[in-house]
Amino acid sequence: MASYTYDHFRTVLKKLGFEKIRSEKHETWRKDLLNGTILRVRISHQHGKDIPNWLFHEMLRQAGVDKAEFQRVLND
Repeated sequence: MASYTYDHFRTVLKKLGFEKIRSEKHETWRKDLLNGTILRVRISHQHGKDIPNWLFHEMLRQAGVDKAEFQRVLND
């Protein structure tokens, strides 16, 4: 299984239209959907480190994307 870093996740969030709204203990990224739903993702400041598998899947859930879409966006 491929490993992803926190920097990879930031890159994908930017490409998906998320905006960084806070950067304290953790970064908070936000995206407002057309239907009024607000997506929020919290990311650690550990830039080059790999994301643990369980946390990666939780962050995907928060962002509203699946692993296939994440990979596609990352490679675009």
